[in-house]
Amino acid sequence: MRKYTLLFLSVAALLFPAETVKTPIDNDNVRVLDVIVQPHEKTSLHEHKINRVMIYRSTGAQNFDFEDGRHTVLTFKDNEVKWSPAAGKHIAEVTGEQPVNIVEIELKKPGAGKAVTTAFDPLKVDPKHYKLEFENDQVRVFRVKIGPHESTPMHEHQLNRVMVYLSDVTVRVTSADGKVETTTHRSGEIVQGSWAKHSEENLSDRPFEAIATELKY
Repeated sequence: MRKYTLLFLSVAALLFPAETVKTPIDNDNVRVLDVIVQPHEKTSLHEHKINRVMIYRSTGAQNFDFEDGRHTVLTFKDNEVKWSPAAGKHIAEVTGEQPVNIVEIELKKPGAGKAVTTAFDPLKVDPKHYKLEFENDQVRVFRVKIGPHESTPMHEHQLNRVMVYLSDVTVRVTSADGKVETTTHRSGEIVQGSWAKHSEENLSDRPFEAIATELKY
């Protein structure tokens, strides 16, 4: 494990020479990178061989210069989510004047198109608080927004998921068997989630927002 960690850090240092890179999750299904990219610092020439879900925590833009001569510009807004398919070798550069925080969810397995079959699907039972961002055979990505002291109805998460919290929140969670638990999360926190059936109440005085990336394999 130590050898692997050192190897990853050395590769990350080459790829992101002036960036801060954290790896909050790395397992058989996904690797999640939490990266702070400095402005006008070009990456080394590199390639993403697997598809990714990208969550941009701040507004900005990136230039991409590909090995085959292509040039593209990507713009993004605070907490915007984008699908990023595997791409050829390229050099990337943030063009704004402020650092950009990007959460990269690397999908290690091919899509199996696993379906959500529960009648308690949060997108169906609570469209007020759960909004689909995009979906394909690998992931279903949705945004959760719960207002101050608002509650959700009972709902079920069938698929494993990665949660990225976009705001601080304290939540009262009531499971299907009546067990009550209070949890606190911080903005920027990244956690794994598995099967759960529960309702939630935002105990905070401010809106709660998060991005859920469900794995369809």
